[in-house]
Amino acid sequence: MTSQSETDEICCQKFDPKPWDDQFFEWKDKKFIRDSVFTIFYMPVSFGKAMVRLNKAVTTAGAEVPDWLCLSDHTSKWNMDLYLAVDKEIPGAENTSLTGKYFCKVYEGPFSDTGKWSEDFKNQLKTKGLAGKKMFTWYTTCPKCAKKYGKNYVAMMAQVDQ
Repeated sequence: MTSQSETDEICCQKFDPKPWDDQFFEWKDKKFIRDSVFTIFYMPVSFGKAMVRLNKAVTTAGAEVPDWLCLSDHTSKWNMDLYLAVDKEIPGAENTSLTGKYFCKVYEGPFSDTGKWSEDFKNQLKTKGLAGKKMFTWYTTCPKCAKKYGKNYVAMMAQVDQ
């Protein structure tokens, strides 16, 4: 007999934190497509719908999502911008790019710890003598896949070049 969690479909790629944790990255015009999510006090309301829209645009264009990288920028209590990495321009999508040096730190635990991780990440930057220009959160798996894998990794990233 198999449990429900053993038969549930996995929609998110398993995340390996080693290549990302406590690492620096240099990006030159790294391609992304952008969308927005309505939030209530930073909690996303329409995240799934935005991901479906982004995935459809990527699939229709025959594109790939390198590393399954999707950065979240909490712009206010009411909005979160999503940046989905792509390997080419996507017709009909809001194409954008990121350039600069970025620092990444990976955390593990429940999504409710995101605020605590954000504070720790800011302290990490300060300890390293870095000023974070722009900060992003990467929720590496959906709640269902995090439960299936037994780990919920969340990465914090910040642009740190001067």
